[in-house]
Amino acid sequence: MAVKQLTRVECDSMGEMEVPEDAYYGASTQRAVLNFPISNLRFSRSFIKALALIKYAAAEVNKEYGELDDKIAQAIKQAAKEVAQGKFDNQFVVDIFQTGSGTSTNMNANEVIANRAIEILGGKRGDRKLVHPNDHVNNGMSSNDAIPTAIHVACLIEMKESLRPALETLRNSLSKKSKEFMDVIKTGRTHLQDATPIRLGQEFLGYTGQLERALERLTYAEDRLSQVALGGTAVGTGINSRPDFAKRVLEKLSKLTQVKIKETTNHFQAQSTLDEMVDASGVLKTIAVSLTKIANDIRWLGSGPRAGFGEIALPEVQPGSSIMPGKVNPVIAESLLQVTAQVIGNDLTVTLAGQSGNFELNVMQPVAAFNLLQSISLLAAACHNFARQCIDGVKATHKGPEMVERGLALCTALVPAIGYDLSAQISHEASHSGATIREVARKQTKLSEEELNKLLDPFKMTEPDL
Repeated sequence: MAVKQLTRVECDSMGEMEVPEDAYYGASTQRAVLNFPISNLRFSRSFIKALALIKYAAAEVNKEYGELDDKIAQAIKQAAKEVAQGKFDNQFVVDIFQTGSGTSTNMNANEVIANRAIEILGGKRGDRKLVHPNDHVNNGMSSNDAIPTAIHVACLIEMKESLRPALETLRNSLSKKSKEFMDVIKTGRTHLQDATPIRLGQEFLGYTGQLERALERLTYAEDRLSQVALGGTAVGTGINSRPDFAKRVLEKLSKLTQVKIKETTNHFQAQSTLDEMVDASGVLKTIAVSLTKIANDIRWLGSGPRAGFGEIALPEVQPGSSIMPGKVNPVIAESLLQVTAQVIGNDLTVTLAGQSGNFELNVMQPVAAFNLLQSISLLAAACHNFARQCIDGVKATHKGPEMVERGLALCTALVPAIGYDLSAQISHEASHSGATIREVARKQTKLSEEELNKLLDPFKMTEPDL
């Protein structure tokens, strides 16, 4: 026989509502729980932290204005700090697929903080006369400016603390391998066909450059996200908020988070669009596309080990087959590729959400936040894992250098000495006969052995002829 859950009665503007007796949330949150039984997806830890820190800073500013009693302000600050620390994560129960403004989650935060503040002051949860979720915790704000601000702040924190360090780790790992492999010669490939020689270190130098540019793109995205909507309240006009409220709150928030956050210069665009989030998601997609290229190259370079290219040996991290003994697969690269596919898909969701700005408000903010923050989190974890469990353990094999002498594109180095047409003729004969370029050139040209050695030195082909 099922045990009936104990409840208490709380009130909001629509009247009474039963909530679980031990819940810190109130009536508005419970209505949202009943209204949106859609999924098991919730706002991330980083978002809850960001929203709580906004409430913390707002309470401090409202106390300075004299709009909050000192004891109430201190209780709200303590409660908000505890929420930011993750002590009440299980109280954030509203589905991602909810009201498009995120009002339900904003009220979830307001009610949890208010009820915890009431408890700190020695009162009974639900005593809105002691601490009110709207009048006290939400003072000076609307969901319409607090939620997009929290999204931006959460992204900024995650980018600074997780994604940037992970990208730097991967860049450093690739750079180290670039230096290690700079004396390893191999055949370059264009159109998946043999091309002129390249150093394995130069290929890894290319990957390093991709990560360097990923970090530059991330800096751009951080700059765009640092401009937030707080201060616009309901429709961008700032009704029921003081003119310098946002500025003062954001100054405190910047110190709390150690990231640069500033008030937008145009509140009407900041609340009616998700343009900055769409822009940031596009940056994450570009980084994902870049990582896809690297992960696929690593898979191909390590393919084989006998019937493929086999030019690098990847770390053997787990058995690769349930039926083929001894088989080892490039599973770390495959993991990264699945993450990049997810991020690219997330970007489409953020793009579609960005199209849903109607007049003074965008109404797909929760799903945009979920996908944007998930992309940051996934990229950070996958890049760190790829660096540590794959790139750091990559070794060069003998296959690349051994195949250089048999490369048909070596004929390119003969062009300055004998011309394009004769060089092409030598390449065709070598291809059909199975001989090397050097062997055919000995027969078809008057070049001396010394000249051939100089022209066909593969290492000299990897740098401009000065």
